[in-house]
Amino acid sequence: MIIATTEVQDINSFSRLEFLKEVYETIWAFAPSFTLVLGITIDVLVIVWLEREISAGIQQRIGPEYASPLGILQALADGTKLLFKESLLPSRGNTRLFNIGPSIAVISILLSYSVIPFSYHLVLADLNIGIFLWIGVSSIAPIGLLMSGYGSNNKYSFLGGLRAAAQSISYEIPLTLCVLSISLLSNSSSTVDIVEAQSKYGFWGWNLWRQPIGFIVFLISSLAECERLPFDLPEAEEELVAGYQTEYSGIKFGLFYVASYLNLLVSSLFVTVLYLGGWDLSIPYIFVLELFEINKAEGIFGTTIGIFITLAKTYLFLFIPITTRWTLPRLRMDQLLNLGWKFLLPISLGNLLLTTSFQLLSL
Repeated sequence: MIIATTEVQDINSFSRLEFLKEVYETIWAFAPSFTLVLGITIDVLVIVWLEREISAGIQQRIGPEYASPLGILQALADGTKLLFKESLLPSRGNTRLFNIGPSIAVISILLSYSVIPFSYHLVLADLNIGIFLWIGVSSIAPIGLLMSGYGSNNKYSFLGGLRAAAQSISYEIPLTLCVLSISLLSNSSSTVDIVEAQSKYGFWGWNLWRQPIGFIVFLISSLAECERLPFDLPEAEEELVAGYQTEYSGIKFGLFYVASYLNLLVSSLFVTVLYLGGWDLSIPYIFVLELFEINKAEGIFGTTIGIFITLAKTYLFLFIPITTRWTLPRLRMDQLLNLGWKFLLPISLGNLLLTTSFQLLSL
């Protein structure tokens, strides 16, 4: 059977088109994830610069100013420097645990971003158990810190890893109870449903007003989960040199540095979603919203406005952990555990019981 040359060319062109179509579909499938990672990276750079500028203002000093105008690229310069620094290994440490630890800490936090809605139905994975997936995934991060501390063969590092594990367990329980209260109020564990439940009642429907006790407990617990002052016991420099990251250098130290800011950003985003109405902007006395019908906007414009509102609330909330760092002294380890187990746990449990009672009475 003889096939004409034109038919062969048609078959080859068809094969190329099919191949290009598969490549395009593959790229399009990963495009949302790449976009999210790129946005998170930019946000982390902004947060690092913002913290340095705010810290400089609180301490009455200049702050970063040499790396580009206003020192905007200072964080990028630090990351580039760490990337090219030598990565040292402890001579008698467990190399496998030492190398895996930073990766686990970063990956577990990155997975939490998949359930955060940045605008109306703009979420990577709208799951029915979205908020509990965040709690479950974020609880893996202290395991990476414990592995790093143990693999370093250093008593300061190991103590830092043990502190990180104890602190995480102590404050995850009150945090989970507060999230469970929000889930009961919204009749859903989906992050999108929680935001929509708040937007039904406008500004006064935000869970900030309906759950003030839970908001305070959630704020304290999230600061402890992020290991921010006054809860930075796992890396207390006066006691443990640098805690679990004492033996790290180069890009592995950079991963721990990035993980701390990723955790801070994801906690602020969840505060925005759970308590501050997410992308909704139903603020009284602002008639511009009603004039332009911003809350009812759809399409690309509505999505862009929703992202802007969510990030604006997040960055406004970030002022609290940044200013707290330079305001309150560090707690002792016994004070840290007492606060978690003897105060926050009973308060969050009482708040959950109170919320459950009101929900049952309203049926």
